[in-house]
Amino acid sequence: MKLSFKFILKTILVLSIVFLSSCKKKQETSVKATAKVAYNKVGVESLCESDWFPHAQTPNPREGKESPFDTISTTNAIFHQWSWQKFLWLTKPVYEVEKLVVELDGKDVPLYVGENLPLFLNPEKMHQVNSSMQPVKQKEGAALVLIDTVQAGSAQGVLKTNPAYSENNKSETVFYSIYVDPIMKNAATKFRDSILKGTLPKDNLSSFPVGSLELKVSWVAKSAISKDKIKNYYTTVAAVSRDGKIFKNTEVALLGMHVVGVVENHPEFIWATFEHDDMAPNYNWKDNKAESAADKLLFAEGSTTGINGIVWNKTTKEPVEKSKAFDLFEYGVPRDSGGGFMKTSQQEPVNFKNIKNINTCVKANLEKEVGPWKNYFYNGSIWIDTDGFTPIQQSEILVGLRGSINNAYPQSFARGSLNCANVTMETFTQTFKDSIQKIEVSNLANCFSCHNAVSYTDESSPIYMSHIFDAYMNAAEGKTSSEIETMKAKQEVVEFIKNRLN
Repeated sequence: MKLSFKFILKTILVLSIVFLSSCKKKQETSVKATAKVAYNKVGVESLCESDWFPHAQTPNPREGKESPFDTISTTNAIFHQWSWQKFLWLTKPVYEVEKLVVELDGKDVPLYVGENLPLFLNPEKMHQVNSSMQPVKQKEGAALVLIDTVQAGSAQGVLKTNPAYSENNKSETVFYSIYVDPIMKNAATKFRDSILKGTLPKDNLSSFPVGSLELKVSWVAKSAISKDKIKNYYTTVAAVSRDGKIFKNTEVALLGMHVVGVVENHPEFIWATFEHDDMAPNYNWKDNKAESAADKLLFAEGSTTGINGIVWNKTTKEPVEKSKAFDLFEYGVPRDSGGGFMKTSQQEPVNFKNIKNINTCVKANLEKEVGPWKNYFYNGSIWIDTDGFTPIQQSEILVGLRGSINNAYPQSFARGSLNCANVTMETFTQTFKDSIQKIEVSNLANCFSCHNAVSYTDESSPIYMSHIFDAYMNAAEGKTSSEIETMKAKQEVVEFIKNRLN
């Protein structure tokens, strides 16, 4: 009887939210920036702002009260502006790097810093953590530690590079690192302690505060890239381990980055992603193929048709087609078989044009500067339409929709790049279908396909949007890493099956 009553309440909540949403008037067509703008080479107004440059002086974007998000009617453009500015801020060089030290075994030792260390690798600004939000013990002479190689998703795929792109015709494994800022770490600790003490129930409407930030970054050994191309990548030294015991300081190149942060009125986080220019082509939906006239890091010269390049075979432990990974949709914006935009909950082509506009503008400004960051691009972001809702209602949306937050059909809440993915991190989960022909608006895959307000143990709260917090909470309750991974895998299998059946 109790479960039935709870089900009725949640059904009423979802229907109420949908009704309120249908009554709102949307104003998503504006592409005008909210502050000073930069201009492209022909003088056309662009979405990037003049005070973002030079890169060394990029300010942290405004996110809280009196920011562009502090309104009941947002524009599509401000989410893309936040995403690019946040990436620029995170990657801007820190010059006083010789002072960076960490405590190892009771003594202070210097980290490897090289030249122009980006802000996100400064341990005073961002903390490297593992998948359970536990601190990663840094190693002397290295800027970061790399152990994790397994991608998200039930397939548990491992990404390897195209050997023809390297100097020695050798394929290398892609690794991942995770970071949180002090705001998110402190909030996570408070939530954990409150839940353990019983002062906050596991089912709750709490959310991470504005400014909370989580990053996932993909890396590969420098040897995977030919000598004539390595200058186009950001490189540093990482302590790399394949068994978690023996570490070797290795030069590595940055491939991609997820930038996930909370802004005013958006407890679901904005989920933005960035990639290097020379990794993989986009799938051409009109011609039904992905192709490249030259070798790329993840795609061998030539072409492929269908999804074999982004499907992981659990039996062979390899992709069905090697070195043929591609971005399923350019900027994560869904296309149909004719090459046109799918009809979804996100108005197009406004969203697509905004992403293209801001990429062009940022690149034009970075071309004037020395450094590798001009060779990275913004591949889109996803968020939820919370316009006109109170903070409590925003949390209720996330909890009420539970596993359906990722829905992309018209009248749904998801906005932005509705098939948002990073070719280095969700290589094998860009779709849940087994053929290109079956991909449609009802089964698109995106960050919210797995990240929703449901914990591994089936409680509901906006704080469970973060998987690393969910794992952090379970670790605090005494569960082992193996048990947490099993729970996570079980949930991912459920989500995978659900999406395959759609």
